[in-house]
Amino acid sequence: MKSVSEGVVVTTLLATASVLPVAVAADLPKEGSYDFVSCWSGASNVIQYSKMHRATSYEMTGMNRSNPPGGLFDNTSFRCVGTNASFDGKPTSSTVCETVDADGHKRLTYFSQGADGKMVRQDVAGTGKYEGLATSGTVTTLGPFPTVKDGTFHGCNRQTGTYKMK
Repeated sequence: MKSVSEGVVVTTLLATASVLPVAVAADLPKEGSYDFVSCWSGASNVIQYSKMHRATSYEMTGMNRSNPPGGLFDNTSFRCVGTNASFDGKPTSSTVCETVDADGHKRLTYFSQGADGKMVRQDVAGTGKYEGLATSGTVTTLGPFPTVKDGTFHGCNRQTGTYKMK
């Protein structure tokens, strides 16, 4: 049986945030590459109908750290809501994340699991410096980490790729 944290890690591969002075991030070029680690924790609700049928809803919050410090998404925090389901061994997932930086600039991102099992990220909207932002990249899961309390989860991932700002 798959644990709640394993299911949530699949859908949270693309969450966004971080920790460093925003003045550095304000000087970012309009195009470039990004490399950051996202870490999060949250609570979930599970319907374990049978070994072959289950569903989970969750809310989580987290933050990112760019490498090197001062890169894109450094010093941001995020929150996400989402659902996972597995029917006859076929997983689905859908997650929406809101990210905010220290200046109050926000971005809204949607994640869904494609038919091939890979996560697909869509930049939905942005304010301030994130308005018109487009990203493309990959995500590597870090962990797994043990669960401390039933109904909770936490994890981290590394995201790398390219971006273009308006």
